[in-house]
Amino acid sequence: MIRVADDGPVRVITLARAEKRNALTPEMLAEVTRVVKEAPASTRVIVLAGEGSVFCAGFDLALCAAHPDGSVMRALLSGLSALIISLRDFPGCVVVAAQGGAIAGGCAMLGGADVVVTDRGAKFGYPVLRIGVSPAVSAPFLGVGAGFGPARARMLDTGLIDAERARAVGLVHEVVDGPGGVLARAMEVAKGLAEKPPTAIATTKGWLNEIEDGLRGVTPERGLAVSMGLTGGDEEREGLMRAVRR
Repeated sequence: MIRVADDGPVRVITLARAEKRNALTPEMLAEVTRVVKEAPASTRVIVLAGEGSVFCAGFDLALCAAHPDGSVMRALLSGLSALIISLRDFPGCVVVAAQGGAIAGGCAMLGGADVVVTDRGAKFGYPVLRIGVSPAVSAPFLGVGAGFGPARARMLDTGLIDAERARAVGLVHEVVDGPGGVLARAMEVAKGLAEKPPTAIATTKGWLNEIEDGLRGVTPERGLAVSMGLTGGDEEREGLMRAVRR
């Protein structure tokens, strides 16, 4: 459910489940994480993209509802956390091409990016509280990227925001006119970054990560534990059933 292509020093990882708006499964998350970690030494930039009209609509809620014990939700949350950490630990740059929008788990993945490109019609947000799931797994990454005030608002408000608002709060960095231009611009950015001295990039990114670790004051593992603590409960089961019936 993903595709991988190497374009010189740029590795392009594409979520390839357009018929489900690239809804995430545990297997997809594990595979993207593996491909990031196993990128050859010659890879200087990773581009994360999605097929179709939407980059990623979040977790596959029908799959979660089919396992009311919370096992799939737990696998998704742990897989999401592992993926974001792997993107942040990658010594080169990470560019996300988020056409159409990034919702819930899709929005959380932006926390692993150095640059996010989107289009003016895209939507972003964390509506997971509606189904009794906490977006706490995203908080350590969103808080340092967008600031803890905007992060608090986004996590407690289940509404979505548009691309310009997302840029204003730091969720995205570049906005192009239409969805068709998002990947092309992301590749331009990636190739420009790939031309930079790799040791300087890796050293700078490592230092930025160290600063952000200090600003967070809590570990990503703690955020994951908070989210995992709600899985399999009555609120989640009822919320998932409402979501899949819509």
